This record gives sequence, structure tokens and C-alpha cells, in this order.
Amino acid sequence: MSGSSAGATTIAHISDLHFGREDPPVVEALVAELSARGPTLVAVSGDLTQRARPREFRAARAFLDRLPGAVLVVPGNHDVPLWDVFSRFARPLRNSRRFLTPDVAPFFHREDLAVMGVNTARSWTFKNGRISWEQVEAIRARFAPLPPRVFKAIVTHHPFMPMPDDPEPALVGRGIHALQAAEAAGVDLLLAGHLHRNFSGDVRAHHLSLRRSMLVAQAGTAVSLRTRGEPNTYNWITVEAPRLTIEVRGWQSGGFDTLSLATWVKRAEEWGRESP
Repeated sequence: MSGSSAGATTIAHISDLHFGREDPPVVEALVAELSARGPTLVAVSGDLTQRARPREFRAARAFLDRLPGAVLVVPGNHDVPLWDVFSRFARPLRNSRRFLTPDVAPFFHREDLAVMGVNTARSWTFKNGRISWEQVEAIRARFAPLPPRVFKAIVTHHPFMPMPDDPEPALVGRGIHALQAAEAAGVDLLLAGHLHRNFSGDVRAHHLSLRRSMLVAQAGTAVSLRTRGEPNTYNWITVEAPRLTIEVRGWQSGGFDTLSLATWVKRAEEWGRESP
């Protein structure tokens, strides 16, 4: 099992768990692996349930309770009721707040790491997501006061950037405004899910108007049966300034193994990929 240097800051980025359609052996293997690795933070970027049913939320809660250390969770569109129309529009995140966390704008700050969760799930968009003007301002307010030495990241369910082979997916609404706030506040990393595929790159490859380099890390589905041409995966992210490493860990032959490793180096406010 690949590890990280002693004293490094590490984030286990998991997404799209879809309890109700989970694969039990993969669940057990992921719990065991994260318990052994002991990340600084586990960031969960939404869709913890398949249909936002109480029993699915209970299963997701039981899973989260087994994870080591600090855990930050944001909901996804599957965590909003689909068939219960009254609940969908009157109390869309009631079960998410009850079983997972009452805070839909979680914030983790420890020493040189600050991570903000932004809820992009909305009642009226069904599959797609959106960011409000209040959330845009919250990004500025949360991050701007922190010193430059703090590594800053944002967790959403819906993506800011498309996959290279899918140039026109439905990206998160009002995303460019959130990115401009993140750019001004010194954010370096954007974690998201929703697509059930993994990918990393510089957000400016798609948003050409941005001046500042920010990295995107998309996670696949960590434990569900709803894979889309990829095995179950999660991202193991190691921050050791000026380097950031994104290791994609994938389910293979009864366990998780390294599928890819990308190292990025920040020089003069620019992230560049280091050659292997």
C-alpha cells in the first residue's frame, strides 16, 4: 500500500457512495484502508444515498462513524428526495441534516489546511446543481482572512470543470462566480464528484478568464455498483508545499491499489504537473 511522508497533510477524497446501491466488500475494504492510512481529513463530496431514504442515510451514517479522524460531508442531488414531492421542495435536506450533519456549509481548519464544503444540491434542478450568491460571498469570508501558508480547498458535489472527453456536461450553476471568489481568496484545490469518474487538472483549461491557477480533482464512485466504465475509486491527496500529489486508488482483485499518481508543483502561484 502506498503511503505518504511523515508529517504530511493528507486528504482522502471519497464521493458518490450511493448507499442503497453499495457493494459491501468494497465498503469494508475502504473502511479498512482509510483506518490504516489515517488521513488528516476525509472529504465526502456528496451522493451518500441512492434515493434519500432514511434506511440509506442510516447506512451512510454507520459508514461515516467507522472512518478515522475528521470527516467533512456535503450532500449531492441523490440526497434530496426524488419521489416525495412535498419533502423535495419543502424540506429537501431534512434527512441529510438529521442523519449526516446539520451543517450544510461545513468548514475544517487545522494548522496549514482549510477546507470548505459548499452544498450544490437543489430541489428544482433534479440532477444538476447550483451555487447561491450567499455561498459565493461565504467563500470570500471564510478564506480571505487566512494567511497564505494555509492550503485552501473547496468541496462540492457538482463539478466546476468537464472531463476531457466530455466537453459540455452540465457544470454547477453560477460556478464561474464561485471560482472568481475562490481565486481572490487564494483557494488551490477544488474537490467534486457527480460524474463517477476521476480526473485532475488546472481549472483554467476550461475557464480561460481566470488568472490564477487552481487544481481540480474529480473522484469516481467510491463504493457503489453504479460505476461508469471505471472501477470504484477514491483520491488520496498529499499536500507537502510546494507539491501536491493526487493518487487515485482503485478497487482491483479484492482490494484497493494505485491506479495513477499525479504530482503538481506550485511555482510563482502557478501549478505545473511534474514529470514522472
